Amino acid sequence: MGKPTGFMEISRQTSREIPPEERIQNFNEFHIPLHCDEQQAQGARCMDCGVPFCQSGMMIGGMASGCPLNNLIPEWNDLVYQGRWDLAAKRLIATNRYPEFTSRVCPALCEAACTCGMATGSPVSVKENERAIVEYGYESGVIHAVPPPARTGKRVAVVGTGPSGLSVADLLNKRGHKVTMYERSDRVGGLLMYGIPNMKLEKWVIDRRVKILEEEGIEFVTGADVGRDVPAQELMDNYDAVVLCCGAKQPRDITVPGRDAEGIHFAVDYLTSVTKSLLDSNFADGKAITAKDKKVLVIGGGDTGNDCVGTAIRQGCTGILQLEMMPCPPTRRAPGNAWPEWPRVLKTDYGQQEAIAVFGRDPREYQTTVKEFYKNEAGQVCGALIARLESKVVDGRRVMVPTGEEFAVECDLVLIAAGFVGCESYVADAFGVERTPRGNVADVKYATNQPKVFVCGDMRRGQSLVVWALREGRDTAAVVDESLMGYTNL
Repeated sequence: MGKPTGFMEISRQTSREIPPEERIQNFNEFHIPLHCDEQQAQGARCMDCGVPFCQSGMMIGGMASGCPLNNLIPEWNDLVYQGRWDLAAKRLIATNRYPEFTSRVCPALCEAACTCGMATGSPVSVKENERAIVEYGYESGVIHAVPPPARTGKRVAVVGTGPSGLSVADLLNKRGHKVTMYERSDRVGGLLMYGIPNMKLEKWVIDRRVKILEEEGIEFVTGADVGRDVPAQELMDNYDAVVLCCGAKQPRDITVPGRDAEGIHFAVDYLTSVTKSLLDSNFADGKAITAKDKKVLVIGGGDTGNDCVGTAIRQGCTGILQLEMMPCPPTRRAPGNAWPEWPRVLKTDYGQQEAIAVFGRDPREYQTTVKEFYKNEAGQVCGALIARLESKVVDGRRVMVPTGEEFAVECDLVLIAAGFVGCESYVADAFGVERTPRGNVADVKYATNQPKVFVCGDMRRGQSLVVWALREGRDTAAVVDESLMGYTNL
């Protein structure tokens, strides 16, 4: 620890956010990083704990406490403080192959478990230190293509180019196996490309990394829908191993009267259409589902629902309401939610901040759900009947049940962001792999019931975080490597 009193002398400082009224004029990232000297001072706040919960990745209360990748956080915090940026970048990528992604979209489990945060109320700015390191790594050339020195002669197909697919492919390629990645969309990135809006992750960040992976020998095949356009048997015949990394993209639907009305879309379809139109033509092609001049109803209070709020506001909606089934979280940790667990407290994310700035109120309506959609004579959705809910214990389980109170709202566009219920079945069926009752692919240590076929990421564990997808990729790569070589050094 370079400065033992740093956490007492230096206050937490983070990047400046462009004000909501200004940033909603475009789809660009809106964080302005700290100056190098200011970022180095933030590194001095790290206490270099004897037990660094930030990097522990322990499971507490059903959630990870600390980084699932076990990043060497105290090490590179201290290196940032010392200005030893080259070494900081090397220590960062030793455990996290894609810090440019996690430093932008990860909710920072590490900061929630930071001892400095427990002691002072202000955790070390780990996420922003990470972003500063990786951007320095690119600018300085520390992060660059390093092709494997030798090839093993083994060939691996990775189906899906989201974070778990990129993670497993990178490590298997580093090991010397020849890796080909198949992507059904027109661009590489999966969830990162089309599931996360541009203002959270600009797509040049993905393209920059993909260029390095190509230089290292990974082959990308886009527009290849394995299980439909590309036969599964073809991959099983031509490769020594196949890794399925297709995500948990089957959205949870809302089955109520009026669901067949026009103007009701799944959030993933909405966000994909917007990002694709932005990248293809800066919206000139008119192919994006648009919220312009519409009253928008978002069903779901999670990160995807928030992304829908921020996107709809940028498109020029005239009003927005976001339904959340659960009660409003407390503003401070409850007694049963002690550090270093993930804090289950009220969070007002960027989309809600923008709604407050534009419309003067938080768009979230807690303990509510849709009971019915209304449609006009043309079959277009024009409103919804909303039911209020309360928490009760039924048959020993706490559930949300209707109170009997209802109210109607006008809406011209409905976006369903109610989560996901497993993988899309056609890929699993094409490979003949078994699935769990929850809709995920069944496995034993990442291996499926089919020889040579492995599964990784959300397709195996269900909807989760990008950082968990990267961890899954790392672990799966070692299992695949051992199956191919009889041992592994990954």
